[in-house]
Amino acid sequence: MHLTKEDIENEGRVKRLNLINSITGVKPANLIGTYSENDGSNLAIFSSVVHLGSHPALLGFILRPQHEVCRHTYENILETGVFTINRVHQEFIDKAHYTSAKFERELSEFEECQLTEEYIEGFQAPFVKESQVKLGMRYLETIPIPINDTMMVIGQIEHLIVPDHAVDEKGLIDLSSTEDVGIGGLNAYYALEKVGQFPYARPHEVPEFKKV
Repeated sequence: MHLTKEDIENEGRVKRLNLINSITGVKPANLIGTYSENDGSNLAIFSSVVHLGSHPALLGFILRPQHEVCRHTYENILETGVFTINRVHQEFIDKAHYTSAKFERELSEFEECQLTEEYIEGFQAPFVKESQVKLGMRYLETIPIPINDTMMVIGQIEHLIVPDHAVDEKGLIDLSSTEDVGIGGLNAYYALEKVGQFPYARPHEVPEFKKV
C-alpha cells in the first residue's frame, strides 16, 4: 500500500481514522482520573501521555478539539488543579476501554465500568485502585495546537506509585512485570514484553554490527 496525502484525505472517515491512529505504533494505555465538587469522579482512557522532562518531572497528554465532545476531564482539571494517570493492565482492559463511552456528566466511569476509586490524603483526584503504576499530577499549563484545534495539557508529578518488584536498582521500571498494555489505533490492545536492554550509547562503545 502506498497512499499520497490526497489518497489519505479522500479515504472514508473510519478507514482514515484507523490508518492514521495505528500508523504510529503501540502507545501507552492510561486512565486519567479527575474530580468535580458538583459531579464527583471521572475516569477516561488516553493513549497520548508523553514524557516532557525528568527535572522537573513533567508529563503531557493531548486533548481533542473541545467543540467536538464534552471534556469532563479537562473541566475537572481546571477546577481542582490535579489529576491522576493510571497504567492499564491486562486484567482490566475491558473495563478501561469502556470508560471511553460518552456517559452523562453526573455518572462516574468508576462506577459504570466497575473500577475502584482510591485517594491519597490531601490529594483531590482519584486513583484507580486496580492499577499498579499510578501518578498524582499537578496541573501546570495548557498549550493550544491551532493547526487542528487540539491542546497539550501539562502536569508535574507529585506522587509516583510503583510496585517495588517492578523497579531495578537504576530506577528502570519493567512494565512487562506488571502486565501493562498498549493501544494500537483506537481500540486494539497489545501486551508489553521486554525484549532487550542496552547501556547508555557512547560513540566509542558502538559494537561492530554484522553486515546483512
